[in-house]
Amino acid sequence: MPSLTWATKSTPVTPEAALVMDSIVYPQGSGYPGVSPENQLILGDNLQVMAALLPQFEGKINLIYADPPFFTNRRYPMRIGRGEDSRNPGVWQLAEGYPDHWKDLDAYLDMLYPRLSLMHRLLAPTGTLYLHLDWHASAYARLILDEIFGSGRLLNEIVWIYHGPSPIRSAFNRKHDTILVYTKSEKYTFNVDDIRQPYNPVTVRTFQSSTKAGFGKVPDLKRGKVPEDWWYFPVVARLHLERSGYPTQKPEALLERIIRASTNPGDRVADFFCGSGTTAVVSAKLGRGYVATDLSFRAVHTTRTRLIQAGSPPFSLQHLKGSDPEIIDRDLSASLRLERDGQMVRLVAQHPETIDYWEIDPGWDGLIFRSASQAIRPRKKEAITDRLAIQSSSNSEVCARVVDIHGRRGWLKW
Repeated sequence: MPSLTWATKSTPVTPEAALVMDSIVYPQGSGYPGVSPENQLILGDNLQVMAALLPQFEGKINLIYADPPFFTNRRYPMRIGRGEDSRNPGVWQLAEGYPDHWKDLDAYLDMLYPRLSLMHRLLAPTGTLYLHLDWHASAYARLILDEIFGSGRLLNEIVWIYHGPSPIRSAFNRKHDTILVYTKSEKYTFNVDDIRQPYNPVTVRTFQSSTKAGFGKVPDLKRGKVPEDWWYFPVVARLHLERSGYPTQKPEALLERIIRASTNPGDRVADFFCGSGTTAVVSAKLGRGYVATDLSFRAVHTTRTRLIQAGSPPFSLQHLKGSDPEIIDRDLSASLRLERDGQMVRLVAQHPETIDYWEIDPGWDGLIFRSASQAIRPRKKEAITDRLAIQSSSNSEVCARVVDIHGRRGWLKW
């Protein structure tokens, strides 16, 4: 088989890395404080994170969905405003989302190659990888995956098609992504009956009207059909109830089909470029465990809030040893105070309109922050609630953590 070679290609080396527990999140207080979470949300470079996960998860993850940068050489801002005119981008309030900018193709492949190699190691023998890219780099990635998995392990090349405006006037509008699906071995999970969809009404009427339709082949019209390898799902920009503001967010329906097809309830799903967190959110809804990680604090924060809103089981928030992701902003912390009235805690802020998220641990032990109650800024223009209920004895130390729309983090106690 041919292989892809570039000037800086080298044999992937597994770095030494370890993870540190930052906090445990109990969405809406469920399971607080005794439940030990199995789900993980991790902040850090995914190459090091995957290396740190090898002792626990090598050969044990059932599904990996990877949505890395696409080699677009663009920078993607994040929308943080509320109540803005969605048709007028000029008035949007924006912050840094993530960069997809590279010195050259070699640099991009140097990033991708060792990460795909570690994903292969983490997959269970019956596991499946879905790699989501577009026309910029999918052809190169396929050759790399052929090398790592073997060309015979390509299960599908899925095309996700969508609609939307485009500035292109010198070529056909580019309105599809490519999802390369590789299995670890000949034995893999594929739940065909969990992903069936209704036949087109025209097809149903045709078979109902003539016994000769289909050249003698009569499908089970009630059971439905297996989807083709081209999928149509609307982009998130058209799905108002899903939009988080995070750039290039993927629709939940897309991940639901992937997860239903390639996992069973109780299986573990991983997304090492988790972005807005769609994979983890859908996994939680479908009763699958998850590991989600991203280099960007905004990505991890967006994922955290979406998991809380989705009613996820408890999950741990971790980071790489040697890093300090919870950089406390002294100015923000100084502008906040807590007031307590029995079983209620009130957050008093100088600029409440800028508070994006806050959480409290009503029984802070000085070691691990256990988030028992959380408040999230609403999708619309109204401000975040300034009160949270707690259940604790009067002499317990209450600790709160706060994030504002600019990504600043505050810490305070009562």
